[in-house]
Amino acid sequence: MSRIGKKPVAIPGGVTATIDNGTLTVKGPKGTLTLGLSDLIDYKVEDGTISVKPANDSKQARAFWGMQRTLVSNLVEGVSEGFTKVLVIKGVGYRANAQGRNLKLQLGYSHDVDLPVPEGLEVKTPDQTTVEVSGVDKQAVGQFAAEIRRWRKPEPYKGKGIAYRGEYIFRKEGKKR
Repeated sequence: MSRIGKKPVAIPGGVTATIDNGTLTVKGPKGTLTLGLSDLIDYKVEDGTISVKPANDSKQARAFWGMQRTLVSNLVEGVSEGFTKVLVIKGVGYRANAQGRNLKLQLGYSHDVDLPVPEGLEVKTPDQTTVEVSGVDKQAVGQFAAEIRRWRKPEPYKGKGIAYRGEYIFRKEGKKR
């Protein structure tokens, strides 16, 4: 039995959910998201909640159960509150600047890194060493934050690079004489 799957997803005020033609559509103040539904899972929208249960007792249906409930929960949370990832840049001369629909990164390469911001996402740079990626789709926010981080992962000796806020960087001691 899935402990996560057993819990119904509460639908907050101002959010509506409908199921039609194998698609769950969730509309809220921040936008609209859709999810293709699996045949192995039964979905019901009732009494301000969305309940997710396996359609049969197969191993695959039970394996999908918790994940599908989490995906539904992410849709509801995304259209009501949205998701944000904050990246922190450490290093001398490393900086970021949001310019319209582009993000310009200076990371010690011989060239600047220009990243186009995908549709549906918003990128802010409150200061030169902080990048905030926000949007309604949790997967898209995480993917773009990972693409930014990939340009300069934090290294263990000096801690330079791009890290998520709150991420612990395991530090190593350098050479000894």
